[in-house]
Amino acid sequence: MQSEFNFFQHWYPLSPIEDLDSTRPTPVKLLGLRLVIWKPKSSENFQVFLDRCPHRLAPLSEGRIDDKTGNLTCSYHGWQFDSQGICTHVPQAEKPELLTENKQLCAIAFPCCQENGLLWVWPDVSSAEQAANTPLPLSPQLDASKGFVWSSFVRDLDYDWQTLVENVADPSHVPFAHHGVQGDRSKAAPIDMKVVQSTPNLIQVASQGLYKTSITFEPPCHLEYAISFGNQGKQVGLVTYCIPVAPGKSRIVGQFPRNFAKTLHHLIPRWWDHIQNRNAVLDGDMIFLHQQEYFLQQQQGNWKTAYKLPTSADRLVTEFRKWFDTYCQGQLPWSEVGISVPANSTINENRQELLNRYRQHTQHCSSCRNALKNIQRLQWILLGCFVMIVSAVATFPDALRARLGVPLIVLALLSLSVYAWLKFSLSPKFYFVDYVHAEK
Repeated sequence: MQSEFNFFQHWYPLSPIEDLDSTRPTPVKLLGLRLVIWKPKSSENFQVFLDRCPHRLAPLSEGRIDDKTGNLTCSYHGWQFDSQGICTHVPQAEKPELLTENKQLCAIAFPCCQENGLLWVWPDVSSAEQAANTPLPLSPQLDASKGFVWSSFVRDLDYDWQTLVENVADPSHVPFAHHGVQGDRSKAAPIDMKVVQSTPNLIQVASQGLYKTSITFEPPCHLEYAISFGNQGKQVGLVTYCIPVAPGKSRIVGQFPRNFAKTLHHLIPRWWDHIQNRNAVLDGDMIFLHQQEYFLQQQQGNWKTAYKLPTSADRLVTEFRKWFDTYCQGQLPWSEVGISVPANSTINENRQELLNRYRQHTQHCSSCRNALKNIQRLQWILLGCFVMIVSAVATFPDALRARLGVPLIVLALLSLSVYAWLKFSLSPKFYFVDYVHAEK
């Protein structure tokens, strides 16, 4: 049976703009499609192409931005493409008219745009007019004119899109899965969630507990929390975009708005928030979501019999699963891009691979990448200071050593201590931090 829901005819955010490198192509995957993000030198906006040169199918993400023309150049044979995907140069062409006579030489360019600090793509080139008439799934909370500030975050995840949506749609796991990071297990309580609306295009639930909370899911990727508390109009939000990447792989693009404590927001470095909070939250879910997904697959994905959902806290999870079954037949469109889903999956027992922060986040995040480089440089400087100070003190005459030796050795030890903290405590947080719930 044909799915009623077309995953390809929707807008998806690929990355925060601030994390993209304008000097070189960036590969990314969406719905099994290999894409390349690049920025022409003559344009203020990034472009998104299929990551495939029409000549011999080499990946354009391995190419470069030409110094003179500013166009995307395939590194295999030097073919060049402008911002529309039109081939502008074939070094091997005997006749100039070759470029104007053959439209099949063009690269495939997808509709894309930039809004709210994100790069958006419409992964269906055949419906560009529909894309132009379809509004982006933006959050009303991301509005500086209303006093909101926000930060962004992206991470690749080793579990499927449906598992990610289900997890984000479930607020009752926070006190337990994120104890000490975002929650407190001793304060867990029933959550009375009521379905406000449930349609093919929008699911919304609300809770009137300690904080007034509204949760909305706008298929296929936009899932948002709006939380109000106090009598002064304070509001905090969680705006997520759950991106289907490949079978068993997904990506979360998160934005975190609030309309209070704005000075603190500007003082805390983005990379510090990522290693201390955002990555820690996703680490807390990673192991059991990966295994949960495996166990559900063993039961042919029949959540109705596999899950036990007796409380209203699971109301949004239930509504999402019903939507997925009704309009998508419980499947993502992998077959449409030539991907076959293996019948028998396995559990990955390698925690360092599942919780690999560098592979999943750091290498994609400009703030964390640059912070890590600076920390590594500082380590060498501190170690060099320690060696030079100790060596210098050792060569001092006795009188000079008696006068300056102690303070210089203290400075050397301080340098060594900071070096040790950077190397053994801070730097590893960009790579891997094991998350053991029994120790929290």
